[in-house]
Amino acid sequence: MKKPLKFVSIIIIPLLLLSLKCGSKNNGVSATIATATASISTILTEQQFNSLFPMRDRFYTYTAFIKAVRELGMIKVKVARRATSVYQLTRIDKSTGKSTLVRQDQDWNEDWAKKKPDSVYFIDYGLFCAEKDAASNKKELAAFFAQIAHETRHGQDGQYNDGLMYLHENDTSQSYTAPNDAYPPVPGKKYYGRGPMQLSYNGNYGYASDCIFGDKHVLLNNPSLVESDAVTAFKTAIYFWMTPQTYKPSAHDVMTGKWRPNAADKAAGRTPGFGMTINIVNGSVECGKGENNTGMTDRIGFYKYFLQKLGASDLNCACSCGGMKAY
Repeated sequence: MKKPLKFVSIIIIPLLLLSLKCGSKNNGVSATIATATASISTILTEQQFNSLFPMRDRFYTYTAFIKAVRELGMIKVKVARRATSVYQLTRIDKSTGKSTLVRQDQDWNEDWAKKKPDSVYFIDYGLFCAEKDAASNKKELAAFFAQIAHETRHGQDGQYNDGLMYLHENDTSQSYTAPNDAYPPVPGKKYYGRGPMQLSYNGNYGYASDCIFGDKHVLLNNPSLVESDAVTAFKTAIYFWMTPQTYKPSAHDVMTGKWRPNAADKAAGRTPGFGMTINIVNGSVECGKGENNTGMTDRIGFYKYFLQKLGASDLNCACSCGGMKAY
């Protein structure tokens, strides 16, 4: 997941909707926390996790993954957009009900921006592999695991036991910085790929930090936290999976059937299915290049392997992005 975002003032866009149950505040919070964790723990045991990633680095634990799902599941973000890339982000902590404005671009109140149509949407991180029935949730989890396994693998092609082995990419000499008004790079810091999804570039680190911590400076100032704290590492992967970009849908929306291609997508050959998640994660490198791209075929192999291991299926899998145009 190493492509820079090609706009200056925004990179990725998430939001969430969740209602607390009636009753006392504490009871509502407890019910919400239980809901945020239950779906994953019921479809994935620690024994299964360990069997899916037998060669993993000991940094990546089931406990850290479940904690990341639970804690990030308590966050939702309201995204309001004016023009194409002028954003206002409000982070909502569902455990307290507190809403915090974490980002408002400097052009938000400019007359030209106000004249452009507004759009508002939500991403609920609590819906990660939890939005549908168990079979659908397992399919989404298999797709998520396939992407992070490929991003962190170190082994032999065709042997799908080597995911979650790398904490960061091999070449750490590059800074992976790009101009970004909202999330400028901190001098001296490098934003190379780290964590399960190999989060890259200052724009992604800053946006993830706004969503996860409510403060862009946490990861912009300390990007190495993604490779030193396993819970944070898994949170960045879930964040990327759940969060749409300006022109791309979220992988979550693709796997849950929410996303429907528009006319431009159809003209570019983009269709719902696992192949579209490859386009989202690393499309410019692996998509639109035919059916024999090594990276693409490896991700597909992981997906089919994890489906089988989780007892799930994707009978009409649109697994390939070989005929899709990248964004």
